[in-house]
Amino acid sequence: MLVLLGFAMIAVFMVLIMTKKLTPVLALIIVPTVFGLFAGAGLGIGDMVMDSMKAMTSTAALLMFAIIYFGLMIDVGLFDPLVRFILRKLGNDPAKVVLGTAILAAAVSLDGDGSTTFILTTAAMLPIYLRLKMSPVVLTCVAGLANGTMNIVPWGGPTARAASALKIDVNDVFVPMLPSLLAGIAVVLAFAWLLGLQERNRLRATAPEIWEAPSTAEPFTAEGFDGGAPAGGSGTGRGRKGSGPSGTAPAGAAPAVAGSTGSGVAVLERTEDLVDDSDTAMADTALDPNRKTLRPKLQWFNLGLTVAVMGMLIADLVPLPYVFMVGSAIALLVNFPNVKDQATQIVAHAPSIVAVVSMVMAAAVLTGVLTGTGMVEAMSAWLVQIIPTSMGPFLAVITGILSIPMTFFMSNDAFYFGVLPVLSETAAHYGISAAEMARASITGQPFHMQSPLVPAILLLVSLAKVDLGDHHKKVLWRSAVVSLVMLGIGMLTGAIGIG
Repeated sequence: MLVLLGFAMIAVFMVLIMTKKLTPVLALIIVPTVFGLFAGAGLGIGDMVMDSMKAMTSTAALLMFAIIYFGLMIDVGLFDPLVRFILRKLGNDPAKVVLGTAILAAAVSLDGDGSTTFILTTAAMLPIYLRLKMSPVVLTCVAGLANGTMNIVPWGGPTARAASALKIDVNDVFVPMLPSLLAGIAVVLAFAWLLGLQERNRLRATAPEIWEAPSTAEPFTAEGFDGGAPAGGSGTGRGRKGSGPSGTAPAGAAPAVAGSTGSGVAVLERTEDLVDDSDTAMADTALDPNRKTLRPKLQWFNLGLTVAVMGMLIADLVPLPYVFMVGSAIALLVNFPNVKDQATQIVAHAPSIVAVVSMVMAAAVLTGVLTGTGMVEAMSAWLVQIIPTSMGPFLAVITGILSIPMTFFMSNDAFYFGVLPVLSETAAHYGISAAEMARASITGQPFHMQSPLVPAILLLVSLAKVDLGDHHKKVLWRSAVVSLVMLGIGMLTGAIGIG
């Protein structure tokens, strides 16, 4: 009964958020409550939820003050030069922008922290997506794929958990999986390029005048155009018209010459002229060059403070929530000495804070019910029992496949410390080593990172103002493909064997 209720609860939750019948916050609260009562939790359901919520408070505090800190750094202009650099290098081609998003997210993911990755990637890329009228869902999809794939690095968490649970060296788990990691990243980049091409075609359809022959086309610039805003976006979409018949740039501005990629796609040959300090390309966005919150004289101080905060994150000398609390306090005090300005800045980021913290707290209801009623244990035991004896030699491969849904429906701790040891003990009878089982178990991480039980993904969709259901529609099947490719490469290289 617990097994049926557990899987049914998760299925109902996913259906409700993907069909947008309920918001994720309401679904996280109502669905587990109903199923928990059916499971016989009774009045004890409150204690289950509160115990789970206590474990979530530090995560909620981390996300709250991280939003304040990085939101403040965006306001004061710390990331403006980075965005200008990205625009100069990527130009205005949606395919290149999406590919650049994947590369940026993968690079930042090397620090092993999903929240930091998503904050920095969103801060750098979201204004570009909105200005070019690209869908923010593409941003969350690509960033989620890249971070999930990179999550198997030894310091990312899952690999260390698998090694600890099976009492083996973490290098024995990770090093043989390097080919799988590279293959996974290659698939992510391929998906990013294809998504970018889809965005390019969508924009061509919504603004056909931009995609006419190069001799008559108006250059597609980051200043926007009259196409419709994507779901989740709120750009103003101003169309820039030149002063001459061919759409020349205004007086005093460096001309941007339209060219062609050979496929009829208009591009800028001089992308270095795309934005500068006097350009209005980012007007009405978080990177508006004329916003009152800019603090150019404090650029080096803010950069130094951010480097110090990142250094403390990596060194892990003090709890991360406290790092961001102190960092936010110093940043507010130095950049906005006036008390009223400090209060204004905090209030300015309240919508993002409420969105993400409420989802983290609501997720405590789901995890509390799953754990408190025994659903997680029952589901794990059932999955182990249904594996036929004849499939014993394939337990490593089966573990890799099971890691895809199981790490989505339960925490990494529950899977690696509760399920993996049981599977590994069984696999040992068929000559499958613990290291092979550990390697197979981490291939599901690209899929795991999209789970609503992962606070970082809630932060990503909140910052990008994307509906979690929309994110799941685009990312789930792609993340499953990445996981299966990593598993397949692991089998081909011998890192994951058959007994």
